[in-house]
Amino acid sequence: MKFLLSLAFKNLTRYTKRTVITASAIAFGLGLFIFMDSWLKGMERDSEINLINYETGSAQIMHPGYLDERDTLPLKYTIPNSPDITGLLKEKGYPAAPRIHFTAELFVREDPYPEDGSLFVTAVAIDPEKDDSVFKMKETLSSGRYLKPDDNGVLIGEWLASDLGAEVGYPITLKTRTRNGAYETMDLKVTGILNVPNPLLNKGTVFLPLNLADYYLDMDGEVTEIAIKFGLSKDPDTEAAGIESMLNSNGLNIKVNSWGELARDYVAIASMKSGGSKVILFLVIVIAMVGISNTMLMAVFERVRELGMMRAMGMSPGQIRLAFLFEAGGIGLIGSIIGVIFGCLINWPFVVWGWDLTDMIQQMDIGYRISGAFRSMWRLPSIIQSFFAGIIIAMAVALIPIRRALKMQITDCLRDE
Repeated sequence: MKFLLSLAFKNLTRYTKRTVITASAIAFGLGLFIFMDSWLKGMERDSEINLINYETGSAQIMHPGYLDERDTLPLKYTIPNSPDITGLLKEKGYPAAPRIHFTAELFVREDPYPEDGSLFVTAVAIDPEKDDSVFKMKETLSSGRYLKPDDNGVLIGEWLASDLGAEVGYPITLKTRTRNGAYETMDLKVTGILNVPNPLLNKGTVFLPLNLADYYLDMDGEVTEIAIKFGLSKDPDTEAAGIESMLNSNGLNIKVNSWGELARDYVAIASMKSGGSKVILFLVIVIAMVGISNTMLMAVFERVRELGMMRAMGMSPGQIRLAFLFEAGGIGLIGSIIGVIFGCLINWPFVVWGWDLTDMIQQMDIGYRISGAFRSMWRLPSIIQSFFAGIIIAMAVALIPIRRALKMQITDCLRDE
C-alpha cells in the first residue's frame, strides 16, 4: 500500500501542469457551489426572519374558511371576541396582536383632486398597543411618528411614499368596501414613513389604527386574524397545532396556521431556488467528470508500456487500478482543498457586508422578503460535503479509462510506442 501511494504521488508531481489544470477545474466548480449555496441559504434565513417579524408573525389565528380565500382578503371570515382570545394566549405565554387585512384604492389628495392618481394597496389595521409585542414595525420608522389608537392617519413604506411623492403630513384617501359590501372612503394623513426590510410591505402596504378600520368597515369588534409570536427555535407547525388544540378546547372554532402555511408563495420560491443550487452541483459534477476523465485517459494511455511492465513484473490489475485511483484521488484532494478555500474567500465579504440589491428589488419582485443587503451565511455541512464530493467524483470517473487500459494484453502494452 505504501508503494502504491508513493507511485501515485510521483505521478502527480511528474505531470504537474496537467494536475494543476484539472484540479483548478474542480476547484472552480466547488468554489462556485459553496458561494451560491451559502448565498441562497442566507437569503432564505433573512427572508424567514423578515416574514415572521413584519408580515405573518410565528403563526396566525383565522376563521377556518379564511386561508383558502386569503389572496382576496375577504372580510366575511372573521374572528369575534379577539380580546378574550388574546387574553387567553397571554396567560399561556404567547404575545398576540389582532389585525384586519383588506384591499383599498389609495389616492394622494392635492388641489385640484387628482382623478387618475391612484393605485391599489393592501391595508393592514393594527392595534398600536399590542402589535409591537409580535411585530417589529415600530423599529423601522424612518420619519414621522408611530400610530396611536385614536389616530386618523396611516403609516406607509418608503418605496410607496417615493412612488406617490408623499411625505409626513400628506393627506391621502383610501377607498374600499365595508364588511357588508358598501363603498367607504377614508380621508387620512400620513403620520409616519417606514423602511421595512420586506419589499411587499415597503411598496404596497399601508397601516392604520384598528379602531379606525373597525368603524369604517363595520367590523363590530371582529378581526380577520390574530398574529402570535413564539421562539424561532420551536417547530412552527407543531406549536401552531398545539395552540389550535388549546383554543378549540375552550369552545372556539378557529384555525391556527404557521408562518410557512401563510407564506406559500415564498416557500415555493425557496424550493425552486434550492433546486437551482442542485443544478449548480450537477454542473460541478460534469466539470469534474470531464476534467478527470480526460486527465486519467491521457495519463493511462501515455504510460501503456509502463503499465505493461508493471503487470509483467507481477503487479495485479487490482494493484494497478488502486495506484491510478490514488492518483485521481490526489487530484480530487488538491482540487477540493483549493475549491473550499476559493469558495470561502469569495463568500466571506458577502457574509460580512452583503450585496445591496435594493434598486433591483424595488423594480422587480424576486420572491424573497428582503430589501437592502443580501447576506450569505456559512454552511459547514455543504462545505464538508463538497470537499469529499470532489475527491469521490474524481476517483469514480477515473475508473472508466483505467478499466479500458487493463483490458489490453501485456504483450500489446510492451509493444506500444
